Amino acid sequence: MNKFLILVFSISTFFGCKGQPNNVMVKVDVTTFKEALVSNSDIQLVDVRTPKEYNDGHIENAKLIDFLSEDFKIKIQELEKEKPIYLYCRSGRRSGKASKILTDLGFAEIVDLKGGYLAWSEQ
Repeated sequence: MNKFLILVFSISTFFGCKGQPNNVMVKVDVTTFKEALVSNSDIQLVDVRTPKEYNDGHIENAKLIDFLSEDFKIKIQELEKEKPIYLYCRSGRRSGKASKILTDLGFAEIVDLKGGYLAWSEQ
């Protein structure tokens, strides 16, 4: 019985650890987000809001890739997976969902703006 439990534990540990993503996904506040944009030229800044929201105001140099569009997954894969991606939406909900998709697609570093553009525009 003990050998069986050890075997089951070993197999579950092996398969549980296999395939863990090597990517990082974090939420950061506006100050941290701004500092990174200034200090790192490799950042790919992505606004996942709608075109109307983007046209009403956006962070300078942000690329619009509408999370709600049918071709979101296609367009997002045009970005470089090895470079950091900084995402934002209006309040943080869509960018959070987008972050999970990017993680599944194998992007290395995903940073989500906590509070979204609403938080950004308050500072």
